[in-house]
Amino acid sequence: MSNASRRWLLFGGLAAGIVVADQLSKAWVVANVSRPTDVIGNLVRLRVVHNTGGIFGLFGDSAPLLAAASLLVIGLIALYQLREGLRYHWLLSGALGLLLGGAVGNLLDRLRLGYVVDFVDAGLGEARWYTFNVADSAISIAIVLLVGISLIGDRVLRQPYQPAAASRP
Repeated sequence: MSNASRRWLLFGGLAAGIVVADQLSKAWVVANVSRPTDVIGNLVRLRVVHNTGGIFGLFGDSAPLLAAASLLVIGLIALYQLREGLRYHWLLSGALGLLLGGAVGNLLDRLRLGYVVDFVDAGLGEARWYTFNVADSAISIAIVLLVGISLIGDRVLRQPYQPAAASRP
């Protein structure tokens, strides 16, 4: 299997895995959780929330606009994988696969339901973080990886340039 094939497999496999895990977890939570349920005490609990906005609840009640933006972002992710993911370190393909899977998982909710199902509620007492889901987690991890790659990737991940040996007469 060629290096490019392995990168596409990583990219597509991670994206598909995230979409499946995201959709199955949302379906299970919606079917089985009717009130906030502690998982790790009050630190992590399951609570179904219908998010009609974007990440962290921003841009409330704009699911159709966010769905259109998601389609554009999905196209850009695939294009970037095609241009850079196949030439750079495999970690870039992994990060882009996570990003794509998260974007598609939340897009499916917006198209099907008109909102995104969030269900992981973390915090201490009344100080809570924004409720999120598997797709949001994948997007967050991908962003951290992409920032790391952009900051230190060239020094750590790329092979140093080795000029071809000059031919001798």
